[in-house]
Amino acid sequence: MSGLWEFVLRHGYGLLFAVVLVEQLGVPVPAVPVLLIMGALAGLGFYSIGVALLLAVTAALMADVVWFQLGRRRGESILGLLCKLSLEPDSCVKQTTRAFDKWGPATLLTAKFVPGLSTVAPPLAGSSNLSLMGFLAYDGAGSLLWAGSSLAAGYLLRREVEKAFERLSRYGGPVAVVMGLGVVAWIGWKMVQRRRAMRDLRVARIHPSELKSRMEAGEETWIVDLRAPNAVRRAGAKIAGAAVVPDSELDVHLRDLPSGAHLVFYCS
Repeated sequence: MSGLWEFVLRHGYGLLFAVVLVEQLGVPVPAVPVLLIMGALAGLGFYSIGVALLLAVTAALMADVVWFQLGRRRGESILGLLCKLSLEPDSCVKQTTRAFDKWGPATLLTAKFVPGLSTVAPPLAGSSNLSLMGFLAYDGAGSLLWAGSSLAAGYLLRREVEKAFERLSRYGGPVAVVMGLGVVAWIGWKMVQRRRAMRDLRVARIHPSELKSRMEAGEETWIVDLRAPNAVRRAGAKIAGAAVVPDSELDVHLRDLPSGAHLVFYCS
């Protein structure tokens, strides 16, 4: 057997638990490949797929409960911390809150299958006043679907997974270099895109202190809150006098604005 295969075989349960826990806490560690390999090893008789499933679901729930409690105590402000880790932080909060506003707690059933939503969904559930028991029910079912599907796929395709893993071990160096260069190139492109967007938007931004000064001076200023109504309700606060307008309805609401008025948008 290859060295990598032996490593996973030797540390299977502990490695599975650690990788799932760390990934669900927000560290970009790929847990699905480990789940696939554990499913394959279970199919080959080395491990119990039931124990592997129990450990994976337990690790996911432990991490998610931490984020859930932080969301309950800190509200949606915790999403800002999470989305700072994203390469697209300006759209991170909006995309995740939109999904949760549409589907509610049921979002937790599929959140782990959607990159970016997996870590953000639990604190969002906490900020929405979902009970702990309700969260455990939805998140437990979602974790069971996520971990179970990957383990089952590895179990059913155990021979193919074993062969692929051995090939990867044999040519691991070159493959790792190619994959690493691809990841670096993708991250670099995203950073270039973000820098361009920030450069274009910088001239149109207004600092909160400047907006406050204009409002205190009595300047005619129209403030539009682009957050969804449910997001405003969860946050429990908005700028005084701001109109809560979904971006899909902006054209309708802005037609009657007087010319020359200052127009300010904010979404978080």
